[in-house]
Amino acid sequence: MSASPVRDQPARAWPRRRSLDPADVDLRVQLAGVALPNPITTASGCFASGVEVDRFYDVTELGAIVVKSVTREPRAGLPTPRMAETPSGMLNAIGLQNPGVDAWLARDLPWLQDRGARVVASIAGNSVEDFATVAGRLRGQPGIIAIEVNLSCPNVEERGLVFACSATDSQEVIAAVRAEASVPVLAKLTSDVTDVVSIAEAVVDAGADGVTLINTLLGMAIDPDTGRPELWNTYGGLSGPAIRPVALRNVHQVHQALPDVPILGCGGARTVEDVVQFLRAGASAVAVGTATFVDPFVGPRLIAGLRTWCAERGIAAVTDLVGDVQPWR
Repeated sequence: MSASPVRDQPARAWPRRRSLDPADVDLRVQLAGVALPNPITTASGCFASGVEVDRFYDVTELGAIVVKSVTREPRAGLPTPRMAETPSGMLNAIGLQNPGVDAWLARDLPWLQDRGARVVASIAGNSVEDFATVAGRLRGQPGIIAIEVNLSCPNVEERGLVFACSATDSQEVIAAVRAEASVPVLAKLTSDVTDVVSIAEAVVDAGADGVTLINTLLGMAIDPDTGRPELWNTYGGLSGPAIRPVALRNVHQVHQALPDVPILGCGGARTVEDVVQFLRAGASAVAVGTATFVDPFVGPRLIAGLRTWCAERGIAAVTDLVGDVQPWR
């Protein structure tokens, strides 16, 4: 007897419409009140500030650049080994290595400003005061369209620093950042909690203008010969296609509970079909991270591919896809 197929019911197809010229497809979206030319952004930590990738294509083609998290003081990060390949993804424990907010403002932001990039500044810290201080340093800086508050980085040495595992701690950070910020604030959350919706509700109540879902998942790999963890930090953040189903579930749950809250979907997006899934789940825009390591051209490829995908199905505006999940009857 042959094995049963994974899908035991026929797939639903998009209702047939007359195809369009790809040039007529409107890719513009709104993220927390900020207009973007298309829904494709980078994911923090996978793109630095764009200088390295700009040699391959004009990074201002992207809807926005979410830069690597910056902190109050410079950080050297964790010792090596800090990265390990896994099936359908990778583990990393970089430890928030960055030059500190002052050096980033002096060196990296001017380059982004000169290029005309739309910048989402990711910030991190060890305390509420750290987050507030960094947000204050970013106030009024040209080119920064939003701040993403990294509440949930799982690759720091102390798991107690993961603010997003506590609704109360998350609220305190977001309230402090909101008091200092002059642009919309996105709270980046983790799926390593019992109820992500309750955390999302807490940060929105504290003043977040939207949420990023999700950060990497806490994972581990062990060298079978030596018995050592493959990361110096033992645990690290799992990213890549392996986490996409989890990210989609989180985006859908939060969108169902908070339909008016903008969501930046993040977690394993690699293909046009992946991007469409995130949009249908309820994301207003989609951040692409680990795929950049495999294909530096993934950003413009997805933008062009999404335009063609919509045109072939007669979808005139990509926003028509947002939140469009058809339940089985």
